[in-house]
Amino acid sequence: MDKLFKAVNLTRSSVLCERLTVAYGVAEQSRGLLGRTGLEPGEGMLFIAGRLIPFMWMHMFFMRFPIDVVFLDRADRVIRIDRRLKPWRVSSLVIGARKALELAAGAADGTSAGDRIALNPAVPA
Repeated sequence: MDKLFKAVNLTRSSVLCERLTVAYGVAEQSRGLLGRTGLEPGEGMLFIAGRLIPFMWMHMFFMRFPIDVVFLDRADRVIRIDRRLKPWRVSSLVIGARKALELAAGAADGTSAGDRIALNPAVPA
């Protein structure tokens, strides 16, 4: 599986994120965006739930900046967006979420529940 993806909102014909880095495995998913001071424009992180886990949630412990979290179902449809989630907060617990996109705060503006998202291989910057 490729390490870098582009998230395209097919419903709205717009780019949600130019460069999504995939967090593989427990170590990468636990580290996530920790230690960073922000996200560059068009940058984000993709988390994929384990096969037996029927839900997802994200935490902002030790984070330094707010983010948008977009939760996707099995068909890559948006089922929830937590907008501008602040440091030291916990996201919604989303039943049925299979993927989560962590994006710069405001990057999910214009995206709504029900929108279809395509995750396509991206060209490194």
